[in-house]
Amino acid sequence: AALDFYLALQDRLAHSGLPCPQPVADGQGHRWRVLAGKPAALLTCLPGASAEAVSVEQCRVVGALLARLHLAAADMPDALPNPCGAAWHQRVGESLLPHVDAEERFILADELAFQSAQDWSALPRGVIHADLFRDNVLWDASGRLSGVLDFYFAGEDAWLFDLAVVANDWCSDDAALAALIDGYTGVRPLLEAERQAWPAMRRAAALRFWLLRLEVRHRPRQGEVVTIKNPDDFRRLLTRFRLAPAALPR
Repeated sequence: AALDFYLALQDRLAHSGLPCPQPVADGQGHRWRVLAGKPAALLTCLPGASAEAVSVEQCRVVGALLARLHLAAADMPDALPNPCGAAWHQRVGESLLPHVDAEERFILADELAFQSAQDWSALPRGVIHADLFRDNVLWDASGRLSGVLDFYFAGEDAWLFDLAVVANDWCSDDAALAALIDGYTGVRPLLEAERQAWPAMRRAAALRFWLLRLEVRHRPRQGEVVTIKNPDDFRRLLTRFRLAPAALPR
């Protein structure tokens, strides 16, 4: 049911000059059709490979790309909501409370209460990628960013949430974070309200991926092919943000 939106989004971004897989439409303009009884789409193939270890300069490039993506999809019609947004956090988090140990239960319950008190409705918003981890960005042999992949968590939410998702995966130190923010604000300057919301937003982004991984660990869905990743990485990251919130670099 969501396929039309995801393909339309990638088509728009590709036409806007972003290195994104572009759906190949048929003669009637359809971006997908039925193949062997299932919906199927043909998309362009992008060169390059993802990088596990990234440089400060790569963080700057990704920051600029993310801002370009936000602006290119700003007025996307019929955008779906973020499938793992605030309401999802509360619903899935509460359902996981009986499955985690006492220490995790305390952190999770306290963080859910904290996040439910946040109001980001006035922050700039639009379609976000929501999963722009290092393994979803390609670099060619010359070091140029050559591809952005995996739009199947995309939806409408605060742009700052997307920036926090990227920061949590890409930025291992202050220099990398400063470069990411510099690249982003060079294309779209941040409002003061966004800067004020940053510490809580980084917590929300860490919570989201902790919950995703906890759900796979405790409630695996039969028949799904899912790469199981350690949820403890994001629990530790969330705990760090809770104990030592840091302001956004200027």
